[in-house]
Amino acid sequence: MRYSPAPMLALSSIRAITLDLDDTLWPIWPCIERAEKVLHAWLQQYAPATATLYADPHERRSIREATEQKWAAQAHDLSVLRRESIRLALERTGDDTDLADPAFDLFFAERMRVELFDDAIATLEWMAARWPIYAVSNGNADVNKVGLGGYFKGSVSARDAGVGKPDPRIFHAAADALGVPPEAILHVGDDAALDVLGALGVGMQAVWVNRSETLWSYAQQPHATVASLTELRDLLAGG
Repeated sequence: MRYSPAPMLALSSIRAITLDLDDTLWPIWPCIERAEKVLHAWLQQYAPATATLYADPHERRSIREATEQKWAAQAHDLSVLRRESIRLALERTGDDTDLADPAFDLFFAERMRVELFDDAIATLEWMAARWPIYAVSNGNADVNKVGLGGYFKGSVSARDAGVGKPDPRIFHAAADALGVPPEAILHVGDDAALDVLGALGVGMQAVWVNRSETLWSYAQQPHATVASLTELRDLLAGG
């Protein structure tokens, strides 16, 4: 593969920052694993047959695949997929399908209990004092419910936009909300394809947060790569 040279980050042209959430500000899988354990304990009490079904990896995969097929038009909406997978499990076991909504609400509340990376708050405070920040996420995290709303001017999720990253429309939705052209926005995220290539595709500058020392494997290059949010802050400070 022929790689293009990495573009230079133009700090002076940044008028706003868009920021990914999951695995950029906090690790997502500990949240999901904890939420699933809480959900399972609740199902054991109120829908034990469904709890037993969910404990079988084969059945869980079957439920997920069936839900994704039935709700393909809402594939971008993780809340719909999660709620309806619970509903399908309840239906398959003969449990009360009306339990799907409270079960999902319980899962979602636990999913909002994120454990931030150690450098997240200091970097958000520093950036928010200098630029408007807008969250752009394919996930269903709510910046207000996780306690970070004060740092953001707003947010757009795949559910809001009807599409997820790397679709240009979700990036344009954020740019329109900010009232800033894409070329004056810096996007920061951990996913090489969804965040970096998606942002580059609409003319944004892009910084890749690569905490795991993953090798870059695309022809287009990010404007910069950082191993932490502290390194991002130093980069933006011109250090």
